[in-house]
Amino acid sequence: MSTGRGRGLGRLDVLLGEWNMTSKKYPEGKGRLTAEWIEGGAYLRLEAGLEDPRFPATVQIIGADDAGEEYTSLYYDSRDVRRLYQMTIADGQWRSWRFAPGFSQRYIGHISADGKTISGNWEFSEDGKSWRVDFDLTYTRID
Repeated sequence: MSTGRGRGLGRLDVLLGEWNMTSKKYPEGKGRLTAEWIEGGAYLRLEAGLEDPRFPATVQIIGADDAGEEYTSLYYDSRDVRRLYQMTIADGQWRSWRFAPGFSQRYIGHISADGKTISGNWEFSEDGKSWRVDFDLTYTRID
């Protein structure tokens, strides 16, 4: 099988590496995110773990259809939650979203010019129209 990063996957390079995760709303929820290529660069794997066991550990596998500009993320967490998100990385923003009856979600993260910080908010909507901030989430690259 031939593997390798297809068209557009290179934009995900900004996520590669080790990151600290923090939230002002949940200061006890500090954690770490690891982003690495798998399957020879065909997919990006994000794994997050938090110091406080009340918060779930997560894994995402991100890939793309060669015909589009969006990514698809398969999400799983230690609560046995499974979700499908769409994503983009463009113009200094990382966007991730899902539309589901009764509980839609989105994250809009702003990527710093030096690529060392991504800061944004997770928001939710019960009707798909009115959005409220759920919590802030900042990623800081570990050098």
